[in-house]
Order: sequence, then structure tokens, then C-alpha cells
Amino acid sequence: MSDEAIDFEAVAAQLLRALRGTRSQPAASRRIGHKSNVLYAWESGRRWPTAARFLHFAERMQVDVRAALVRFYGSEPAWLSHVPAATQQGVAALLDDLRGDRSVAELARAAGKTRSSVSRWLSGHTEPRLPDFLRMIELCSLRMLDFVAELVPPVQLPALAARWRALEAARKLAYDAPWTHAVLRALELSEYQRLPAHEPGWIAARLGLSRADEDAALALLRQSGQISRRAGRYAPRAVTTVDTRRDARAEGSLKRWTSAMALERMQRDGDGQFSTNLFTVSARDFERLRDLQRAYFRQLRAIVAESEPAERVAIVNLQLFGLDR
Repeated sequence: MSDEAIDFEAVAAQLLRALRGTRSQPAASRRIGHKSNVLYAWESGRRWPTAARFLHFAERMQVDVRAALVRFYGSEPAWLSHVPAATQQGVAALLDDLRGDRSVAELARAAGKTRSSVSRWLSGHTEPRLPDFLRMIELCSLRMLDFVAELVPPVQLPALAARWRALEAARKLAYDAPWTHAVLRALELSEYQRLPAHEPGWIAARLGLSRADEDAALALLRQSGQISRRAGRYAPRAVTTVDTRRDARAEGSLKRWTSAMALERMQRDGDGQFSTNLFTVSARDFERLRDLQRAYFRQLRAIVAESEPAERVAIVNLQLFGLDR
């Protein structure tokens, strides 16, 4: 994956073009109620639609935006049951939900915007333009690529095609050889980066692997283009979050692996935090607990994304399920 920053304006223009498909710009403009060729202005970057106007445009281009958001989340978010997505209020609900506990000040700094602007976006008083909307989705969820993928194939967007292929390759490797992802994270450790050169077996000792497993994981990571050799050490080509929710069957396999890892570590030395609680609860409160778990993971991802220095490699494996049928 490229280390370069995402050009959100280029992504916005290319996304609009991909959604338009084979329709001419004037025809697409008329379809959303414009007599002028507004698609030319949008695709050239002279003007930008607001986030809600963009989502409305996607709907007029035959995209089921509601279904796309459900796929993006993995289940229907609570706000979507009573707020239409392609509205100013829907945009605010989406961004506010995705941000979790991240403060307005924190998001404003990351987005290069004023606190007032971000606060008004999150409250629904104003809307971000499309490039800022995409930037906010990335800042709040680290999953802008997946959001785009629910609207159009990202390979159709030159600004995202290489990133998407790299992300899909990383996901496949995480599914097929889960230890590779742990080894990749180990390469980010500040302690490893201080080594004068790569020490064979260092990662294996740190993660509790065999030397053969370490060598195999490094070989697979090099073959997939996720790491390279720099100044005598291995280094990730880009530090990224590999979200694995798009393939439910493969993700199930990965979840079983992480559960087995938790059991193995619990039996070996108990190093970690292992909590459990068996209880009865109302159906309504069971759904509240599910929402709480999703919110916890969003907050966790935000903390992980900004945590420095890299000193530990960890797995979180929080489970909630009903015993009754």
C-alpha cells in the first residue's frame, strides 16, 4: 500500500464519475433535478456536493444507500431506523456514531478544520462537502475504503485502486495465515525498530512463535508486498488497520483463531485480562449491550490508531452471545 496521504478531492471526483456510470453529465444532472450541468462542476472540482446531496445522487444512480450502510456497519445501526441517510440529519448521525468518544477538538485537529466547523457537522447544523465527508469517515472509522466499496468498486477509482488491492491482499493473508498479521504488528514495535539489524528469532520470542513460523510469516508478508527490507530490518510499507468484516465466512475463521489464542494463553500463563459474566437480561437490554460492544470497538480502534510509541502487540477478544435460542 502507498505511504502517500489520500487525496480526498481526487477520490471525490472519481467517485462521482464512477457513480454516474454510462450516463452523460447533463443526463445525470437532470436526474437529480438540475437544469445546468452540475456534474461537470462536481467532477472537475469547481464545486462539491454536500454529503447529503452526494448520498441523494448515489440513490438516484440506483445505489441502495441504506443497504450499503448496513453492509458497511455489518448490521443496522440504531440511528438508521429513524433517520434517512441522505439527509443533513442522517449525515450528522453517521459521523457522530462513527466517531465514538473522540472529541470535537481531536477530530478538528486531524481534519485540519476549525472546532466550530466539525461541531456543526456533527450536530447537523451544517454539512461537510464531499471531500471533507470522506475525510471524516476515514478519521472516525479508518474504513473510508470500505465505505466507498459499498457504493462502487474501488478499483474503478485511480486514487484508491492500489490501496484497495493492497488492503484486500492484507485481508486475505490475515484470513489464510493469521500469524502474519501479528508478525506485521511486531515490526511496528519501537523495540524492534531500535535493533541495529533484523535478528532472526526475535519476533518469534516476543510473540511466542517458533522460528519456522516467524520465517514463514515474513516470507508471506514480503511476497504480498506488505513489508520490505530497510536498513537491515523489515518494515511495513504502510501502517494500516486491516478490518476483516467484509467476508463473513473468512472473518468467522479468524475469530475462531483469536478465540483459540485466548484459550491457549489463558492455559499457559494467564497473562492478560480475561473476564466473564453469565446473566439474564431483557431482550431490549441485550440489544443495548450489543450496541455498547460495537461502540467499545469503535473507541478501541480510534485509540489504537493514535497510540504511540508501539510497545505491545495485543489481541482483544470480547464476546457476547445468547445461550438460549
